[in-house]
Amino acid sequence: MRVGIVCPYSLDVPGGVQNHVRDLAEVLLEAGHDVSVLAPADDDTPVPAYVVPAGRAVPVPYNGSIARLAFGPLSAKRVRRWIRDGRFDVLHIHEPATPSLSLLALWAATGPIVATFHTAMERSRVMSAASSILLPALEKISARIAVSEPARATLVHHLGGEPVVIPNGLFVDRFSRARPREEWRTGEGTLCFLGRLKDPRKGLAVLLRAFPMIRRKRPGVRLLVAGPGDPEEAREMLPPDCRSAVTFLGAIDDETKAEMFASSDLYVAPHTGGESFGIVLVEAMAAGAPVLASDLEAFRLVVEKGRIGRLFAVGDAAELARAALELLDDPGERARLREAAQLVVRRYDWSRVASEILAVYEMVAQGAAQVTEAVAADARPRKAQLDGETSARQVWR
Repeated sequence: MRVGIVCPYSLDVPGGVQNHVRDLAEVLLEAGHDVSVLAPADDDTPVPAYVVPAGRAVPVPYNGSIARLAFGPLSAKRVRRWIRDGRFDVLHIHEPATPSLSLLALWAATGPIVATFHTAMERSRVMSAASSILLPALEKISARIAVSEPARATLVHHLGGEPVVIPNGLFVDRFSRARPREEWRTGEGTLCFLGRLKDPRKGLAVLLRAFPMIRRKRPGVRLLVAGPGDPEEAREMLPPDCRSAVTFLGAIDDETKAEMFASSDLYVAPHTGGESFGIVLVEAMAAGAPVLASDLEAFRLVVEKGRIGRLFAVGDAAELARAALELLDDPGERARLREAAQLVVRRYDWSRVASEILAVYEMVAQGAAQVTEAVAADARPRKAQLDGETSARQVWR
């Protein structure tokens, strides 16, 4: 099957959508499909062989963060050429309402289109206002996928439709095989955090407020912080006597990320909002780190309302500290959470997720073929009639 995948965000910046697109493309290629990914990038930006650059990415405030998007005449031209030359059996557009390559591709595309929606938000005036403008383009979509129930609710509320829920995928074995680094371990417990340091939605400030409370009870505890941003600015948020207990790792690759989770007694996700799924929770659980997360709807669903992970009130540093101390004091409960999570994370493995996405591809491709055949069948009697009329006219003449 020839599959074209459109990513609205630059692949050189980590993110859930970018990781999903990259991993899905690699799984499909390994299965023998012909895959091309269109993404924002300059022509001289190093990208995988299956990626086609579609113009310079420009940082734009979007959905409470900074997204690197591509939009304009050059990008539009490249989108049209890519679709024309690709002759795809299925075009898979991620976040089709995003003012980037995804929206350009939706405007330009014909044929079977699958769209995946990742965003979750209670209400968006911008999306509601744009829905009437987007509606004609959205009606071209053959099948809609939402990565979670919150993303599905957002889509239905703002844009309508009946999407199927297929979660983000994960190479579970890559995380489950990770081994801890002894230099990150400590007898009184290791916590870890992953996210953009300056993004308030990732909640690092909440964790840094809680950490001194944890350290008063457990002086030897340490915290690993991974993600892009200025570590010195974040370190200033800590009392001086706590700063040496926090290690800033910067932006890390997937192998290091898995080792960080495997080295930790708790993965803390203090996010304050804007999460549609929570793949990072699944990554942590796959690597063996019990999860302590904000009580966001998306996180609540991943940890099954607290059955395979602990929740605390969003933004409540004191409750975060209390829950962390309870778990650090109870190795039996951490082991129970770890064991329960190991069984659940398999449902997110790419072997399962990709097969569900392929089933959607096959459905829309088959539907398009049936429509084409029906049109051709309807046209044949009419063509015969016209041929007969032409012959009759020739005889009359």
